[in-house]
Parts: sequence; structure tokens; C-alpha cells
Amino acid sequence: MKFGIATFVTDEGIRPDVLGKALEERGFDSLFLAEHSHIPVSRQSPYPGGGELPRVYYRTLDPFVALTAVAGATKNLLLGTGIALLIQRDLIHTAKEVASLDLLSGGRVAFGVGVGWNREEMADHGTDPKTRGALIDEQLAAMKEIWTKDEAEFHGKFVDFDPIFAWPKPVQKPHPPIYIGGESPAALERLLKYGDGWLPRGNAPVSELLSTREWLTERGRGDIPFTLFGGIPNDESLDAYQAAKVERVTFMLPTRPEAETLAKLDQFAEFAGRHR
Repeated sequence: MKFGIATFVTDEGIRPDVLGKALEERGFDSLFLAEHSHIPVSRQSPYPGGGELPRVYYRTLDPFVALTAVAGATKNLLLGTGIALLIQRDLIHTAKEVASLDLLSGGRVAFGVGVGWNREEMADHGTDPKTRGALIDEQLAAMKEIWTKDEAEFHGKFVDFDPIFAWPKPVQKPHPPIYIGGESPAALERLLKYGDGWLPRGNAPVSELLSTREWLTERGRGDIPFTLFGGIPNDESLDAYQAAKVERVTFMLPTRPEAETLAKLDQFAEFAGRHR
């Protein structure tokens, strides 16, 4: 089993380049960064974790800028988004950002995507929450065209463009792996159709991980890797993850200044070292 880190990189915590170097030094294989472009002051959408929305949600760095800094400070670390809110982004620009990061990092990108939960945030980007699932499905299909075709075009209900030239192309072929976030029936159908990996949240019951593996196997996709976003670092949980054939567990790293962060990483590294 592989071990990585999931976190919110902000202007108040450890620098992303310093974090990336520290992860490689401690034997972690990956870093997955959360994304929020902004948080509307007036908000009705409840925080999925319950209670007040944590401060880190207000202050996240752009994940592709942060991961580029990480790429320059590391050699082997997998650079993941967990999750990029594609429905709030310009598709063509995002395709270029992912491909550029993959090129500059030598093919180390894992593109984690999802539809998000903050409806007011979506609305500020002109995204209708009611159709966000259909939108991201078209975006993923169109992005694959951009990454793999010299003259890409796409004509859908939500995404529509005539033939375009768009470089660079990703280093990874046919494209960086797409990790689908979410555990809903719609997310699993998206995983089946467009995904190269699943990125469930760490609080997903093990029974759900097992049933999803069985569901994928029945549909001929039983080999899809699972990366757990924010898994629980204890022996009992790890045994359960192994039973569900989870490929990678990322531990949720609190956003803290450098010294506190490095101390927490040492704790995670000690646990991971006992289970490699």
C-alpha cells in the first residue's frame, strides 16, 4: 500500500515547495491538494463536515500554481488535485494547466475532479448546481479530446467548440489519470465511464469501498485503483483498507506553520513506515 498526504495549502501554512521536499524525504509517494476559488460571504450550503466552515477553505492557493512549486522541489512525488472543481473552471484553460504541469513535472500528475458541494460558490462562476453533473461529464470527455488530438473539437449541450490547436500535450499517455471524487451513484457512473481511479473521502465506510469494488468488477472495471482522501491512520482502519484493495491512503494534514507541519509529518511517516 502506498501512503500520501492530502491537505489545504494556504497563505498561512507551510510553503508548498517546502512541503513537497519534506514529503519525499519521509517516503510519501503523493500530495493531493484541495481547491476552492473563494467562499461567498452569504452562504446557505451546509458544510459537509458539520459545524462552522474551517478557516482553510477561505485561503487555499490555486492548486496548479502550488503543485508547480512542488514539482520544482521534488523528483518523484505524485502531484494530485483533490479535488479540482472543474465545473467552476474554464475547460480549455484547465486542460492546458494540467498538461503544462504534467510536462514540467515529467509526467507526475493525478487529476482528481469532482462536482463540489458549495452551491453559492458554483453560482458565482455561472454554474447551475442542478446541471453540474452533466456539465462535468462533458468537460471530461472534451478534455480527453484536447489532450489526445492535434485538432480537437467537441459538440455537446454544455461544452461546444470547433476544431482547436492546444499544446502542450501531457507527457503521460493517453493523458494523466483522472481520479473521480465522490461516492454518489452519479459519481460512480462517472468513474465507470471517464475515470482512471477513484478518490473517495476518508470517512467512506469500508462496506462502501468493498461494494464499489464489487460493482466495478461486475462491469469489467475491477482493476480501477482506489486512493483514499484523508484516511484514518490507525491499524484497524488500515487492515480494512487493505481488505478493500485500496492502493493508496492519503492522511489529512492540518494546515499549520512549517515546524508544526514537519512534526506532524514525522508522526504520519512513523505510522506509514510500520505498514510498508
